[in-house]
Amino acid sequence: MLGKVIAITGIDTGVGKTVATGLLARALLKAGRKVTTQKPVETGGSGVSADILRHREIMGMTLQDVDRDGTTCSYLFGHPASPHLAAALEKKRIDVSVIDRATSRLQAEYDIVLMEGAGGLLVPLNEELLFADYLQERAYPLVLVASSRLGSINHTLLSLEACRKRGLQLNGLLYNFAGGSDKVIARDTLRVLRKAPGKYGYHCPVIEIPDIGKDYPDLSREDITKVLHES
Repeated sequence: MLGKVIAITGIDTGVGKTVATGLLARALLKAGRKVTTQKPVETGGSGVSADILRHREIMGMTLQDVDRDGTTCSYLFGHPASPHLAAALEKKRIDVSVIDRATSRLQAEYDIVLMEGAGGLLVPLNEELLFADYLQERAYPLVLVASSRLGSINHTLLSLEACRKRGLQLNGLLYNFAGGSDKVIARDTLRVLRKAPGKYGYHCPVIEIPDIGKDYPDLSREDITKVLHES
């Protein structure tokens, strides 16, 4: 049986998708699941994906063979831009069939593959395909990462509307306190966003990620069970 794929995407760039993905993966490892992460496209780097390195750090492990051979990151571009532009600047085009083959290989080896997107939900992978449409075509469920900074209510509601329009399955909303310097705004944004999924027909957990220091917080097994839609 092939492993389950769950996408981790955000309401914008820089909202904490990488940490959220690593925390989910670590919690699954502690629960005895065979899990890996995938970053289909990364921009602004070279060599080995920095986000995959961060995942492994949070998970408490070193790089794996599937990381070193590029399976967990099919495309790595140097310019820190949207995937379609970063690829074009290197005279390349993202071929999603390459990503699909990598995902299939990971599904054959792992129970769960956590796929971290690049940028926000509607980021273009190429001139024809948005990340949200890529998820829709493959019927991958997703976890949406929101932040506590000013503007997050708007970005989150727009993302939820995009999910509903495409009939995407939303397994959870992760609310990241990091980067929210105004505590009044951060708490009120959380209050609003706790109600938001239900208004769009989604009945999924809203899980808080505290503003981390040197130590990464643990996500509860109960939260992970809800995100996986398992009893």
